Amino acid sequence: MSLNVRSEQAETQESNADVMQVEEAAAGPSGLQETQKSNADVRQADEAAAGPSVLQTTPSPGKVKEENDSTALSQHSYNFVAKFGLHGDEYHTIHCDQPCTVLEAIQSNETLKEGIKCADENVIIQLGKEDRECIVATHFPCSCIGDGTFLSIVSESEKVEETQGRSTKPIDKNIYPKDKYVIFYIDREGGKYTKRKKIFRNDGVKKFKYLCVYGKKGMTVEEALKRDGRFIDVLGKFYLSNNDYPKLHTVCTQKVNNLHQKKFKICLPRRKRKKYETPVEGLRQSPRKNPSSNSQSKCEPTPVSDVVQQSGISVKAALEKRGSSVNTEEIYKRLRQQFPELKEWMESRFPGNSYQEALNLRKENFGKILQSFSEVHRVRKMLKLGESVCKLVVKDVCEGTGFVLFDSFILTNAHLFKGYDKEGKLQEDVEVFARFGYGDPEPETIYSDFTAKKTFVDFDVERDYAILELNHEGKKSNHETTTVVPQGLLRTFGPLPLNGEACIIGHPAGGVKKIDPTWIIEIENRGKAVEDYLQKYKDHPIIVQMIRKIIKDAGIEDIMISGSKDIATYHTFMYTGASGSPVVDALGRVFGLHTAGFTYNFPDRQSVIEYAQPVLAIFKKFVDNLRVSGNKELLERVEKVAKGNPNLEKILTGPRQTTHSIFCRSFN
Repeated sequence: MSLNVRSEQAETQESNADVMQVEEAAAGPSGLQETQKSNADVRQADEAAAGPSVLQTTPSPGKVKEENDSTALSQHSYNFVAKFGLHGDEYHTIHCDQPCTVLEAIQSNETLKEGIKCADENVIIQLGKEDRECIVATHFPCSCIGDGTFLSIVSESEKVEETQGRSTKPIDKNIYPKDKYVIFYIDREGGKYTKRKKIFRNDGVKKFKYLCVYGKKGMTVEEALKRDGRFIDVLGKFYLSNNDYPKLHTVCTQKVNNLHQKKFKICLPRRKRKKYETPVEGLRQSPRKNPSSNSQSKCEPTPVSDVVQQSGISVKAALEKRGSSVNTEEIYKRLRQQFPELKEWMESRFPGNSYQEALNLRKENFGKILQSFSEVHRVRKMLKLGESVCKLVVKDVCEGTGFVLFDSFILTNAHLFKGYDKEGKLQEDVEVFARFGYGDPEPETIYSDFTAKKTFVDFDVERDYAILELNHEGKKSNHETTTVVPQGLLRTFGPLPLNGEACIIGHPAGGVKKIDPTWIIEIENRGKAVEDYLQKYKDHPIIVQMIRKIIKDAGIEDIMISGSKDIATYHTFMYTGASGSPVVDALGRVFGLHTAGFTYNFPDRQSVIEYAQPVLAIFKKFVDNLRVSGNKELLERVEKVAKGNPNLEKILTGPRQTTHSIFCRSFN
């Protein structure tokens, strides 16, 4: 029956075409518009009589006709399914019968329109059913969305994309057929030289793996990303690296035509300082009128105080500046005049030769660290231990560090999961994965990812530790092979040192693996270490008072001499994203779980002092919990791994406590 309908339509169209030609010739130019209108009415009547199946037919293969844009748009008809949130269970159908943006199509449904409570520029639209895989801009052409596609609508509190209407360059807002567009994907993870660079207008888009970007054929990559609105306005001369072939680059001035359905990372050029340029030279207010003339090129001596105040560099740096003509006598005179209390304070704090003695002690400590961790065999040992350290990602929540305990079990901090755990389990929508081998910047590095099981093996808020089990096989970033979990560090556990050298291995700020040598701050010197740190704010008593209150409220008194916490303290730059890192002594024994620091957030995030939980205390609590739970199989495995380590064997063979004493025990 449908074949007859299509045949009747073809005959009707050919007949009408003949009639049009005759009537147009007879009517002449003046009667052309009326004739066209009449013929249009005839076509509509014929199509209506032929039935709805006619509207869905394609041209006969025998008569290939290249359609213009307006003809293709007249056949526009798509159906979508949309819902609110990523985990919503109420779906709404959308029928799109005219070219528009995806947000306009969504808002054609009254229920969906009323449900969007935020501004259009705050909306995120996920494309497809796969959770957190890909998102599109609100102005994404509906013609590029497949029929029957699922959409999820998410709102952010801050702007996600810039409104196109605010662009200084006129933007073509027409919606074209999908064959006029190129669709490509930008990875949420940046490529080279992007770690400290903000790429997206709102980091909320990083919850999703890819940003789907479109561009009309002939448009450059730079124009496509600028039009998209979700990227910052000034990316500079960036380029794209192909995810499948990282060495294959596309500069931003290239056209998008060859990027269709490919995935990329945004990379930035390495910032180069101009030759012979120094920060102080950049302060010159006016250029020399005649640089070739020696008499003209000379300048008056610059007061060093002006240089220091303008540039923020140290006095020493100003003095060492190549060709500097500063007056050193003026420096000392200014210091004596402006800071008489500095001399008094130094004399009161370091009477006699005590300043030189304190300086020598610090040099001695620093020298010991360099000596301990610069010997080749120790460096090798640190690198070997580092193979078991992983970047831990609690998806869409936070990033931290962890390390393999034994088999496929990893140890990290419990506070990484705060608010996302319930009765010993992760919330259903929370995913955790461990990334090993992340030691080189992307895309050069080849790392391995392992997913974690939903149930915690052990979890303790007091000692701030969590033990998770990884799935046995992981995937490498090059997708070539699978891999296994690295060797565990349980056998290397040692006692908490009272002093001496230490080394932290972790992933600060979620970046590549780093090693930070430091030294233990003895318990009797912790108060002095805090006071020494606060001296840099000596001239700002209000700031000192605020910091004191912040760290007091955070419980810093618990780690002082009269405190109850049994921990190791030290100074390190690794206090953000490095929670869960192993802390190692000079003999290569893991003695601590790097946990936190006493931090404040002005002018930026800094820490007064940092600390680690003793791993032997964690191990004891873990063993006690295994005995209480009756998990004999896992306990036997732990005993087997611990064999040969006297510190662990002592805990395993020590006096066993009753259930009541285990849960009532306090660590002193």
